Amino acid sequence: MGELVRLYLASRNAGKISDLRKLGSCFGIEVVPVDLPKIEVQSESLEEISLYSAVNAFLTFRKPLIVEDSGLYIEALNLFPGAYSSFVYKTIGIRGVLKLLEGVENRRAYFKSVIALAAPNLPEVKLFTGVVRGVIATEPRGSRGFGFDPVFIPEGSSKTFAEMGEDEKNEVSHRGRAFRALASWLAENCARVSCHSWT
Repeated sequence: MGELVRLYLASRNAGKISDLRKLGSCFGIEVVPVDLPKIEVQSESLEEISLYSAVNAFLTFRKPLIVEDSGLYIEALNLFPGAYSSFVYKTIGIRGVLKLLEGVENRRAYFKSVIALAAPNLPEVKLFTGVVRGVIATEPRGSRGFGFDPVFIPEGSSKTFAEMGEDEKNEVSHRGRAFRALASWLAENCARVSCHSWT
């Protein structure tokens, strides 16, 4: 892409902002958080939530922006909490989810992230998805990260996300994978969509 590309991130979530700024710096993308009014969408689809949020944020802000939404999907709980992960975390928390899994052998789960990109010269919102599979730990471990990070162990690791350093987590995380898909698309399409004119 050459020169720096600026993308505004519509989010108030400090953990998400930190992850995405760090990822952006690896790809020559300046991620600038912006506090925009968020319309809560009731949907079981992260794609639908991200798309709707990006369209509404863009109608207000009119600058190139990204919206990221993610969810934890637990097999034994019929893929709960999924798109409701943020609400579930705020209400019953990690302990509540672990209680639901008491005595359950199947602890397989996956994290999914969807990043929606809206910009003045894009004809439509672009969606980028990242998924990481793993298992739910029997108890919280680690002090880094946020949300359900202390109980999610990605495939190929013995550590929870909360036990990993930022770079290690971003290398394997759902959010890291979605952002790399976004960065790859920008690298291929920057000239066509004039992304260096985005400010």
